[in-house]
Amino acid sequence: MQLRNSSSRYGLVSMALHWGVAVAVFGLFALGLWMVGLDYYDGWRKAGPDLHKSIGITLFAVMLIRIVWRLLSPPPPALASYGKWTRIGATFGHLFLYVGLFAVMFAGYLISTADGVGIPVFGLFEIPALISSLPDQADNAGTVHLYLAWVLVIFAGLHGLAALKHHFIDRDVTIKRMLGRT
Repeated sequence: MQLRNSSSRYGLVSMALHWGVAVAVFGLFALGLWMVGLDYYDGWRKAGPDLHKSIGITLFAVMLIRIVWRLLSPPPPALASYGKWTRIGATFGHLFLYVGLFAVMFAGYLISTADGVGIPVFGLFEIPALISSLPDQADNAGTVHLYLAWVLVIFAGLHGLAALKHHFIDRDVTIKRMLGRT
């Protein structure tokens, strides 16, 4: 299997980045929902958020790699069967997912650094608290983080449904290109 994208399909690197980000996003969402319900005496009360933050920082790095890879190995062009609005929708949809992911991660960073303490990443290193003096930083960033996470997960679900629509209704190779089947 080819590493780079071609004019007809995605390469192994793009597929791994795409599906890895998808798993991380849905995993972080589930972990986030679960950990906010933990009570004070639960052993995961500290470990859950620490894991969430570490995976979030790792996802940030993976998204940076994904952008660089997209520049080095551009995705295949849209299918000729796509209409104007499908092309526009796909472009803006992907842009929204990228910008939204970075926004939700930045909001998470603002929550985590509001008290001036850095973010330990899997106990290996620490991301410094560069921004910690905004008014009501943790509360405001927390609100943005929560609602934007919901919007992104719903939008990612719609993204998946659109891919299924292409496969089962339009009968085109949209999904096959991301699964390496073309």
